[in-house]
Amino acid sequence: MDPHVLSWTATLAEADPELRTNVGNLLVIAVIAASVPLIVGLLRLKVAEVVLLLGLGVVFGPQMLGWITINDTLSTFNELGLGMLFFLAGFELEAHAVQGRSGKLALSGWLTSLALAFGFTWLLWSTGFVKDLPGIAIALTSTALGTLLPVIRDRGLLHSQFGTYFMGAGALGEFGPILAIALLLSARSIPFTLITLVVFALVAFVIWRSPGRLMTERVAAIVERGHQTSSQTAVRWTVVLLLFLLGLAAVFGLDAVLGAFVAGVVLRRYAPPGEGNKLAPKIEAIGFGFFIPLFFVVSGAKLDIDSIKENPIRLLVFFALLLVVRGLPQFVLYRFALPDTRERWQFTLYVATALPILVAITGLEVSQGAMLPANAAALVGAGALSVLVFPLLGDAINKAALATAAPVADSHAEAEAEETRTSGD
Repeated sequence: MDPHVLSWTATLAEADPELRTNVGNLLVIAVIAASVPLIVGLLRLKVAEVVLLLGLGVVFGPQMLGWITINDTLSTFNELGLGMLFFLAGFELEAHAVQGRSGKLALSGWLTSLALAFGFTWLLWSTGFVKDLPGIAIALTSTALGTLLPVIRDRGLLHSQFGTYFMGAGALGEFGPILAIALLLSARSIPFTLITLVVFALVAFVIWRSPGRLMTERVAAIVERGHQTSSQTAVRWTVVLLLFLLGLAAVFGLDAVLGAFVAGVVLRRYAPPGEGNKLAPKIEAIGFGFFIPLFFVVSGAKLDIDSIKENPIRLLVFFALLLVVRGLPQFVLYRFALPDTRERWQFTLYVATALPILVAITGLEVSQGAMLPANAAALVGAGALSVLVFPLLGDAINKAALATAAPVADSHAEAEAEETRTSGD
């Protein structure tokens, strides 16, 4: 064996136990994150990578192999991963997706889902099946926008009409539950929470407006030069923006994902469109390269598999409700916007896919003692199952659209490659 490896191993073995645990955790997670794309590619698996990340998190987590230990350090990294997921969702959001017809349909769809969610959850609550009525109802209205945006982009659908409507519905499926969490699940009174939301919104608005006033020609030149040097000024200020709004949301007693989502929206305002955006690839590399895979692996490691095994009916009930509550209303509401039935079924199944908000809500509610751990595990398990099943089923139903979109995506990739070669020459 390489003497450097032996030296590193010996040093790690003699290190502080907490340091050894933290480095071991991160190493296992990094290996999982790096292996998953190879597994999917080599085996040609038609599943989203997040499913394997969750599954391997379960396998290497405390309930099976025990190679991943959940501690405070890993939980902090996990929160940053969740924040990065919502930050990129806000950054990817196109303004026109939440305006006009798309915005109206998205709002109608989410409000309809919210009403259905409270109705069905009340029935479950009245029978004693669930303890936390508002928490579970809000969770059922979520959409995994951040999880599915890379999938839609890779399949060439992001800038299509389908992609625009999905971004609108997905934005409401993430931002709506975040606001509902703040209003209905806060330990503070609703009037006080409304005041804090208004104050947070005012601060976010000031930040949203400030860069335009502070970005003089000299500052802009320094930032632009930083893209090509070790300064990486734009990346550093992006990290400042994300952490500041995460902290601000926490100070106001709001869920941290609200701050992350708003930070992404703020940054989007000043990021140049298209290929002129030198910042986006770097931010995506940080997020998708480490923090977001870590979030999904740790979510799998924290999943209470034993409670799911003891009562799988809970998981199946929540899985069905995700489709009924969040998905089916879209099939009706978008009948004129997406007249093709197969495409609308695909849209319905995509919108019904949920996970990150489920993890955020269940973690919050279990920590406050409001939600039964068995229901929390079943909800997260249902979300993981929806990520596995719904996109695959939607793609199978609407194969024709994907077959048309794939050549378009390939042509864009070829054009970019050709432009790169030309500029190199």
